[in-house]
Amino acid sequence: MKIKWYWLFKQVVIGPFLRVYNRPQVRGVENVPATGGAIMASNHQSVMDSFFLPLLIPRRVTFLAKQEYFTGEGIIGKLQRAFFLSVGQVPIDRSSGDAARSAIETGIGLVREGKVLGIYPEGTRSPDGRIYRGKTGVARMALATGAPVVPVAMFGTRKANPIGTWIPRPAKVGMHIGKAIDPLEFIASRGLDRDSYEAARALTDRIIETLVEMTGNDYVDRYAADVKASLAAGRGYPEGTAPDPGR
Repeated sequence: MKIKWYWLFKQVVIGPFLRVYNRPQVRGVENVPATGGAIMASNHQSVMDSFFLPLLIPRRVTFLAKQEYFTGEGIIGKLQRAFFLSVGQVPIDRSSGDAARSAIETGIGLVREGKVLGIYPEGTRSPDGRIYRGKTGVARMALATGAPVVPVAMFGTRKANPIGTWIPRPAKVGMHIGKAIDPLEFIASRGLDRDSYEAARALTDRIIETLVEMTGNDYVDRYAADVKASLAAGRGYPEGTAPDPGR
């Protein structure tokens, strides 16, 4: 039933509205594997990224959604929970000490089942549109399964859905799907051990480099979560990470 709800939302409820409202354009759909497990690794500009990625590719996409999306109170919370459950998203408890390990193991299981997993290597939304240092979870999933990593560059979703807004704006959205990265071939070409941290770090960095090349966005060699925490605490950007006001 959840799968049927997924296609209903995509083709009848939400999809037609977004296609008219934001006029999304996509390039590189042919780079999405037709069958088998795969990991779609995207830059993360807004919540709407998780709507446009499934909308614009032919296969069903599953995301590892934070558990808070499923525990909200009141009418909004109930509607949000019903939506995420109906489209088959998988809740992850990020408050536990083993949250990262749990998320990775869940992702590995989904990919081994032949599913397409949508993931954001930066770990959280960019605070300013730039691309931040990637976390190694995506690489660990890819190396454990051998599944291809398909880079996805999002354009315009930050304008369509600025951080803190619920109602999307009629900004035009674009998506570019790049050629898949074979994780095992990549680390073999560098003589790295499949189970090593060095392999996971190198593959993660290559994925992020590809997203930087595809988007043309600036890169920040810090984790986005750390920068957002500093901003939330009123400390401003950490030294050396503030965006160039001239860009």
